[in-house]
Amino acid sequence: MIVSCFLNNFCIHCVGVYGDVQRVKILFNKKDNALVQMAEPQQAQLALTHLDRIKVFGKPMRVAPSRHQVVQMPKEGQPDAGLTKDYSSSPLHRFKKPGSKNYLNIYAPSATLHLSNIPPSVTEEQIKQAFVDEAGVTVVGFKFFPKDRKMALIQLNSVEEAVIALIKMHNYQLSDSSHLRVSFSKSTI
Repeated sequence: MIVSCFLNNFCIHCVGVYGDVQRVKILFNKKDNALVQMAEPQQAQLALTHLDRIKVFGKPMRVAPSRHQVVQMPKEGQPDAGLTKDYSSSPLHRFKKPGSKNYLNIYAPSATLHLSNIPPSVTEEQIKQAFVDEAGVTVVGFKFFPKDRKMALIQLNSVEEAVIALIKMHNYQLSDSSHLRVSFSKSTI
């Protein structure tokens, strides 16, 4: 199933919270719209349910089902201006493994984000500062999980700031061998 999204380059990262993005086509005549092909129909439905009308950079994102079944890659030699991309083998896919815990932790956008894959050498202050510097958001709360400092919750000023932070901070390099994983949380701090 394909969803049609307004605010193309922003929604791609958000949609990936709800399923594995396979292909994206930015529309030639409407560059602020894109077709996003998901791995599974239920993933597209989750993205539609949770992301339609969420504000990103002050504008509401519109997510709707598409009449197209797949995003076609351009034929060899056919001009595309780089508007169609294949993400089917992206290392950022969250749902590669059937039965993954990621399926149990899918939530609507909230002001609190769940962070994971935090190396032991990284401090609370370093993480908070990275969110301020890289995403330009206001951190109002932070808490490491008590039994495992590999995960934490970070609370931001608003849902819109959390969406922006997720877009900018998912896969952020925390150390030479560690990239941050970011998703929405049902918990608060």
